[in-house]
Amino acid sequence: MKLSQFFKFLVLVTLFPVAAFSASVDTVTTYSKVMKKEIKAVVVKPDAYSTVKKFPTLYLLHGAGGNFSDWVKQTPDPETVKRLSDELSMVVVCPDGGVTSWYFDSPIDKTYQYETYVSSELVSDIDQKYSTIKDRSGRAITGLSMGGHGALYLAFRHQDVFGACGSMSGGVDLRPFPENWNIAKRFGKYNENPERWEANSVVNLTHLLTPNKLSIIIDCGSGDFFYKVNVALHDKLLDRNIPHDFIIRPGVHNFAYWGNAIAYQMLYFSKFFKRDQQ
Repeated sequence: MKLSQFFKFLVLVTLFPVAAFSASVDTVTTYSKVMKKEIKAVVVKPDAYSTVKKFPTLYLLHGAGGNFSDWVKQTPDPETVKRLSDELSMVVVCPDGGVTSWYFDSPIDKTYQYETYVSSELVSDIDQKYSTIKDRSGRAITGLSMGGHGALYLAFRHQDVFGACGSMSGGVDLRPFPENWNIAKRFGKYNENPERWEANSVVNLTHLLTPNKLSIIIDCGSGDFFYKVNVALHDKLLDRNIPHDFIIRPGVHNFAYWGNAIAYQMLYFSKFFKRDQQ
């Protein structure tokens, strides 16, 4: 290449840089037979995605008042999940969990059956439509706030489906908040139905766990209003000799914190996937 041609090449590269590889984002609709309605989800595929290879999948849940698009729109850097999907080569599924479903099957509202939807209907649908590892060794689930509760709740109760789970600022004990976030609309009032609140709070589900069956990571800011219930869950897991990662950093209940926390969690899950695929 002549010198003049080389300088022209440099100018072209400067003015028109080569586009970086990036994950793609699909918005898909799945049908819930149990709730008799269509539900949207975001599916993030890494740039390396191919039908000739099977990819691990992370189910990423939103919080109360949010929706399926939060994780690709609300974080300080909306590209965070896409970038991590690329770097760690995993599919990320962000389902809609209703405004305040808390991701369990409501005993009093048949339109809120999100435990069945996420752990069974959605997983089955994603495995049919995408090139995923169709085994617990290739599935993890986590979420923020209500979604943090939901992720641990679903993983603890469905260890045949998920091999790893996490929570970011999760509401892991519902009992201290009887008037908040429409929980009473899903269970009935606490003073009238305490057994439902007791039986469905994550902190009371540790008896379902055996050491090293699930890989667990819990993250909560020291200034979060859910901080104390997360410490209580951590202590209970220690008492039961359940290995887990527990992260406390300065922070409160907001997307600035979760936009940082998701990087730790996805790296943790990536290591889990690689370990179980060796």
